[in-house]
Amino acid sequence: MAARWAVLGLLAACLASAAKESVLNMCMDAKHHKTQPGPEGALHGQCVPWKDNACCTANTSMEAHQDQSYLYSFNWDHCGVMPDKCKQHFIQDTCLYECSPNLGPWIHQADTSWRRERILNVPLCKEDCEQWWEDCKDAVTCKENWHKGWNWTSGTNQCPRGFMCQPFKYVFPRPADLCEKIWSNSYKYTLEHRGGGRCIQMWFDPANGNPNVAVAKYYAQNGRDASPAPWAVLLLLPPALLSLL
Repeated sequence: MAARWAVLGLLAACLASAAKESVLNMCMDAKHHKTQPGPEGALHGQCVPWKDNACCTANTSMEAHQDQSYLYSFNWDHCGVMPDKCKQHFIQDTCLYECSPNLGPWIHQADTSWRRERILNVPLCKEDCEQWWEDCKDAVTCKENWHKGWNWTSGTNQCPRGFMCQPFKYVFPRPADLCEKIWSNSYKYTLEHRGGGRCIQMWFDPANGNPNVAVAKYYAQNGRDASPAPWAVLLLLPPALLSLL
């Protein structure tokens, strides 16, 4: 009996390890994502850092740079023209979301008509979040959660009746408010620094490699959301082995 439990324990450990590895290079099941990541040599503009291994196509990367693209018919300029220095962060945010194969540890099921999966609480580097807020604090918006609640009667997002356009610094008083609230907690503000291997970078130089590969690996091995509970691992075992329990 002890030998049987040893075999089951070893199999469970192997399955748990495989489950962790499976999230290290994957695309979420969403509106414009590829089924599997792979090279995309023709990625455009700010999406280029992911060209060696991407979940987005060249067309998606082009549309990510449009003020109002076919991707989601979303208009950045819903309260007047968004300053370019601010818009660059939203383009980079879109590139990370659409192109990165390193978000697996934070992918969750989504109950929406336009995607089956989403990211939740991705640990964003302190510098990336704070620079996003700094460059956008004087831009103007009417909502703190851009995922829902818009008036779509015109075919694009418009401010709902009664919502007033205000500078970001009033809608999002702190960098954490912007990074966490604007996309329904897709990101989590952290005190972790770029290059430390503990936070996802929106911006990186591909000449130095993709730093988010190591970050995904760390959280897949240590994060709560990355590995199945022990009972879930046992459910993956073949019936013949389960009969030995």
